[in-house]
Amino acid sequence: MNTHRIQRVAKLTGLSRDVIRVWERRFEILKPIRGANRYRNYSDEDVALLRFLKEQLDSGCSIGELSKLGREELLSRARASAPQVSFVDNAFSRLLQELLSSLNPFNRVIFEKRLNGAVAVIPFEEALHGILLPLQEQVGQLWHDGHLDVAIEHYVTRQIQQKIFSAMNQLPVAEFGAKVVVACPPGEEHDIAAFAVAYRCRVRGCRVHYLGANVPLGSLAKLCEEVEPDLTIMSFPVALSEADAAELVQTLADAVRPTSDLAVGGHGALAMRELFMKYNITVLETFADLDHRLDRLMRQAVSRG
Repeated sequence: MNTHRIQRVAKLTGLSRDVIRVWERRFEILKPIRGANRYRNYSDEDVALLRFLKEQLDSGCSIGELSKLGREELLSRARASAPQVSFVDNAFSRLLQELLSSLNPFNRVIFEKRLNGAVAVIPFEEALHGILLPLQEQVGQLWHDGHLDVAIEHYVTRQIQQKIFSAMNQLPVAEFGAKVVVACPPGEEHDIAAFAVAYRCRVRGCRVHYLGANVPLGSLAKLCEEVEPDLTIMSFPVALSEADAAELVQTLADAVRPTSDLAVGGHGALAMRELFMKYNITVLETFADLDHRLDRLMRQAVSRG
């Protein structure tokens, strides 16, 4: 489950931070948890509950009467009144088709207006997983199939990187919490997925060392010795040949394991799952798996104090 700082909750719900704090203190219907950095972190359920409460207040209800129903009943009513996910999925699908159609023939103005407009009006994490990552994957496939020039693929990649970089720059720099290193293996130049992983780690309060594409394993090992991360995550967008994979995975395990837990993700990692399992390296199949792992790390960091 995602967690959110109060500034983000205010943007997601349309409620001021002062109102959220008052409702939390007075009515005890919110259940934020304290991160290792002492900030309150609100769950997706808290956000859904606050959205529902605002809708009810806008329609004439009072917060005092609503709070008497209790958290669980309010959450049940919020779920019942929530819009269907398929509507959101369809909206993203239409936008993706519009973006792709503006690339061939190439129309930079239309592409950037539509992309910038969409990212500006929805929560960034929704934009990341509903628009940016699917766009990158589809553009990559079009280039691979010979339907899109590599220059256009590079252009789209840079646009997506800029969006993620801008969103990360708006997050506070964590001084406490779990330490995570994120990188791509040697020879891997595609780092959008790794960038998305780094963003999710930052959102959840981790101290992130993002190394990006094409990281030599010797340099990675040296950094891990210095930083002593709680977790090192390697992104494998593409599977390696059997011989290359065996050598790299063994070297990776030998280099990183002495100082850090190790996990891998991406389409390539899934294809090489058995090899990673042989070395007891965790394969993160989905971003939900990543979130669960980060939640455990953050709880451990809090308990260490």
